[in-house]
Amino acid sequence: MPRFYIPSDLSLNLCFSLPEKVVRHVQVLRYQPGDVIELFDGSDRVYQAEIIVMGKKNVDVRLLSSNLVSLESPLKMTLIQSVSSSERMDLTVQKSVELGINAIQPVITERSSQRFNYERALKKQERWREIAISACEQCGRTKIPEIRQILNLAEYLTLTSAADLKLLMSLNQPKALNQLVQPQSVSLLIGPEGGLTKTEEQLAIEHGFQAISLGPRVLRTETASLAAISAMQILWGDFAR
Repeated sequence: MPRFYIPSDLSLNLCFSLPEKVVRHVQVLRYQPGDVIELFDGSDRVYQAEIIVMGKKNVDVRLLSSNLVSLESPLKMTLIQSVSSSERMDLTVQKSVELGINAIQPVITERSSQRFNYERALKKQERWREIAISACEQCGRTKIPEIRQILNLAEYLTLTSAADLKLLMSLNQPKALNQLVQPQSVSLLIGPEGGLTKTEEQLAIEHGFQAISLGPRVLRTETASLAAISAMQILWGDFAR
């Protein structure tokens, strides 16, 4: 059954018109009055909604029932991702959401391939949020991961992090993940296509980050983030269940 995110609080027996973006999807799928779709609002509930009006520009629904659905990992993960080229960054956002990431912090590093003014940065943040929403609709998650505003890496590192463990991919005396004590929460820093500079790595280490490695091969930035998230889920998260 198709699932759609509704950015407002839902409750049983509520009747309302679907947002324009959802209307287009429902119309493409050729649904008719009486058909049922699933909606979620970012809480742990999924609602079954009956289509009661199928118009040319509007689709009205009534919420029939709901059930609790939580597919969140017991391991809380924040991905601090150096902004890569558009397609690679889009892929990283989409797949990391499917793999269970809780928040994505985009950062600009010295070797980042892109730079943004304020307006373009906001547009990128909104685009990545839409990708995250679409990934949640596809994979069954009911909570939308936080897509934070773009920051310079040095600026981000001055912020307080509550994560139990802070990691960065590096060849600077790295450890293997299975050498670390199991955490409840992790912040993972991934560099750009050209990697973090030695200065940036040292700055991150001074702010509590530990170097890790996923083997002898050099991974692309989008591969590194997804491989690390998967490995952490196997060791400490919901893949280990």
